[in-house]
Amino acid sequence: MNILDKIVADKRKEVALRKSLIPVKQLEQSILFTRTTNSLATALKTSTSGIIAEHKRRSPSKSVINHNLNVFDVAKGYEDAGVCGMSVLTDGKYFGGSLDDLLTARASCNLPLLRKEFIIDTYQIIEAKAYGADVILLIAAILTREEIKTFSELAKSLNLDVLLEVHNEEELHKSIMPSIDMLGVNNRNLKTFEVSLEISKALSTLIPNDFVKVSESGISNIEAIKILQPYGYKGFLIGENFMKTDNAGASATAFINALNQ
Repeated sequence: MNILDKIVADKRKEVALRKSLIPVKQLEQSILFTRTTNSLATALKTSTSGIIAEHKRRSPSKSVINHNLNVFDVAKGYEDAGVCGMSVLTDGKYFGGSLDDLLTARASCNLPLLRKEFIIDTYQIIEAKAYGADVILLIAAILTREEIKTFSELAKSLNLDVLLEVHNEEELHKSIMPSIDMLGVNNRNLKTFEVSLEISKALSTLIPNDFVKVSESGISNIEAIKILQPYGYKGFLIGENFMKTDNAGASATAFINALNQ
C-alpha cells in the first residue's frame, strides 16, 4: 500500500466514526452554515501574487514542519501579508491538523479558507461548510468520476468553491466538468514524494481556460512562480515554505513583496 491508500483507508474509518457522533442535521445547524462564502477562484483571477498559504504542522514526507505556531497568529499574519487564500489541513493522523484549526482560522481572518482534506464522503463537505470553509479540495487520485461529480455539485449547492487536484493527464481528463472552479496540479508524485515543476508545465496546455489553474507543491521560491505564470497559472499553493519559519505571516509578507517587485 502506498501512503495515499493508507491515508484513505484510515479516513474511511474516521469519517464513519464522525458520522455516528455528529449527524448531518446537527452540522447544518452550525452558525457558520448560513454565512456568505468568499470565492477563492475570484480572488485568484484578480490577484498579482496568487498565493494560497497553508497552515500545516507536519506531513508524511517531512514529519514535523512546525508545532510551535498557533493558527490564530498564522491566519492573521497571512491576511496581513496579502495572500489570496489560506489552506488549513484538517487531517489529524498524518498532518497534525483538525477541524478546530479551521474554526480558529475562520474566527481570525476574512480570507477564503480551503479545507485541505482527503474527501471521500459527502459528509465531509457538509462538515467543511459547518466549520467555516469557503473551498473544498477534491483529489482525483482517490475518487471516481462519479464521485467527483457528486461531491463538486454538492459543494456548489452550498456555495463552496471546488479545487480539484490532479497529478497526471488521465486524472485531468476524468475530472473536467462545469462544477469545478479551479484545477490544481500537484507537482509531488504521491507515490514517491518526488517534486517536479515539469508536471505543472506539461498539464497546463490540457486545462481549459474556463478553470483557474493552480500549481501545488514544491513552490519554495519566487523563480518557481515566475516560471509557471506564463503557463497560465494564477494560483500557487505554498505549504512548508512559510510554516517552517518562526513567523509564517512575516515570511509570506517578504515573499509577496519580493514577488511583486
